[in-house]
Amino acid sequence: MRISTAQYYATQAAQYQRNYSKTVATANEASSLQRINTAADDPIGAGRLLKLGQQAAILDQYKGNIDTTKSALTVQESTLNSITTALQRAKEIGLAANNGIATDADRKAYASELSQIQQQVLGLMNSKDANGNYLFSGSKTDTAPYSQNADGTYTYNGDQTQINLGIGDGLSVATNTTGWDAFQQTINTARTQTTMTAPAVDDGRVVLTNGIVGTAATYNSKFAAGQPYTVDFISSTQIKITDALGNDVTTEASQNGAISNSNGANQTVSFRGVDLKLSINLKAGDTNPDAVIAGHSFQLAATPDSFTTSRSPGNPSTAVITGSNVTNQAAYNAAFPSGGGAVLKFTSATAFDLYAAPVTADSKPISSGTVAGGNATAAGVTFALGGTPAAGDQFSIQSNNHQTQNVLDTLGQMVTALNTPVDGDPVAKQKFQGAMESALGNIDSASNQIGSAVTSIGARGQSLDDQTTTNQSLSQANSTTQGSIRDSDPAEVMTRLTLQQTMLQASQLAFSKISQLGLFNKI
Repeated sequence: MRISTAQYYATQAAQYQRNYSKTVATANEASSLQRINTAADDPIGAGRLLKLGQQAAILDQYKGNIDTTKSALTVQESTLNSITTALQRAKEIGLAANNGIATDADRKAYASELSQIQQQVLGLMNSKDANGNYLFSGSKTDTAPYSQNADGTYTYNGDQTQINLGIGDGLSVATNTTGWDAFQQTINTARTQTTMTAPAVDDGRVVLTNGIVGTAATYNSKFAAGQPYTVDFISSTQIKITDALGNDVTTEASQNGAISNSNGANQTVSFRGVDLKLSINLKAGDTNPDAVIAGHSFQLAATPDSFTTSRSPGNPSTAVITGSNVTNQAAYNAAFPSGGGAVLKFTSATAFDLYAAPVTADSKPISSGTVAGGNATAAGVTFALGGTPAAGDQFSIQSNNHQTQNVLDTLGQMVTALNTPVDGDPVAKQKFQGAMESALGNIDSASNQIGSAVTSIGARGQSLDDQTTTNQSLSQANSTTQGSIRDSDPAEVMTRLTLQQTMLQASQLAFSKISQLGLFNKI
C-alpha cells in the first residue's frame, strides 16, 4: 500500500494535535486540580455534580432560614419575658392593694403605676422587629395586633396564621408567635357573676362575690349545664342552691352549704368548680342573725356574652351603637355568628340586615329587621342606637363569651377597681377584694399562657439546633462527594502530564526523523 507524502503529513499533524490537546488539558487539570471543568470532561460526573450543587444550594437556603428564624424567635422570647416581668410587678401591686390596710390614697397611687404597666405591656405586645414588622400579628405584619376600643377594652387585630420556613427536607418551623396564642387565649377565671334578687334593696348584710373558676374541668362539665342557679340563704349558717330546673344541688357545695355567721368573715363557698367569697355583715342590733340573713337570695350564672361595636369610617350618618345585649338566648345561640364577628348594615333609616363577617358580594343576611324604639334587634341581640342611621351605614360587631380575656383588659379592670373609693364602706371593700382576687387569678392565667408561648419558642429553637447539626453533616458529605468526583489526584495527574509531555516530544522527534526518509533526500 502506498501512502502519499501529503497523507502522511496530515496523519502526523492530526496525531500531534490530539496529543497536544491532551497535554494542554492535563496541564490545566494539574493547575486547577479539578478533573471536570466542562460537561465534556465527564458527562456522567458532571450530571452528578449538578445534582450535588443543587443540594448544596438548598442546604445554604436552609441555613439562611434557620438563622432568620433563630433571630426572630430570640426577639419574641425577649419581648415575652419582658411582659412576664411587667405582670409580676402588676401582681405585686394587686397583692399590696388587697392587703386590708391600704387606703384609698394608696390604691390611687397603685392605680397610677398599674396604668403605666398597662401601657408598657401594650407597647410590648405591639413590638416590631428590625424590618418594621409587628411581632405578634400573625401574617398581618403591617397591622398593630392590639388597639383600644371606645369602652376602654382592647381588641386583637391580627390573625392566627403561623409563617413557616423550611429548615430541612420535609421539615419547616414557624418563625412567628401570634398574639392569639400568646395573649388572646388566656383563660378568664372570672367568668361567672352573682346578682342579688332579694331583698329588693341591698341591705349590705350579705356580700357574695362573682366568683373565680377554681377547677376548670368541673366548671366545664357541670356548671354550665345547670345555670342559672339560685342561692338562697335559709339561715345565717346554711345556704341552699337550686339549678335552673329547680333541683336541689346543695350537696355539691363545699360543706353541703354550711356557712359561718361570723361577722365580717371572708369565707369561701365552692360549687361546681367555682369559688365564691362570702361575707356576713351583721349590724348593730342584729341579735338574731338567722332572722336578718334568712331570705337573702342571689342568682349565680356564667357572665353573659358582651359585644364590641364600631362604626365604619365611611358611614353617611353620625349614628352610633350605644349599647348591646342578648335579649333572646335561643335565637342568639342559633343564629349569631361566632368567631369572625358580624356586620350590621342599614338599607334605610329603619331597615337593616345582619351578616357574618367578612361581607362579600355573595354574602346573604342571617337576620333582617326594622328599627323599633331606637333599637335594632337581630339574631337575638338588641343594639341601642344613638342617632338616626342612613342607608349604607355599617357597624362591625365582635362578640365576647368571656371564656378568655387578654391581660390588657384585666389590667384595665384592676385600675378601675383601685380608683373606686372603699374606705369606710365594708361592703364596697369586700366587693373590691373579690374583684382583685379575680384579677390576680387572671394575671396568673396570663403568665401561664405566655409561659406556654415561651416554651413553644424554646422547643422550636431546639428543633433548629438539631436540624442545624443534621444539615451540617449533609453539607460536609455533599462537599466530600463533590470533591471525589471533581477533584484530581495530584500524583496521578502529574505522572500523566509527564508521560504525555514525553510522548509529545517523542512524536515531534519521530516526525522529524521520518520526514527525512523521503525520495528527495536521496537525490
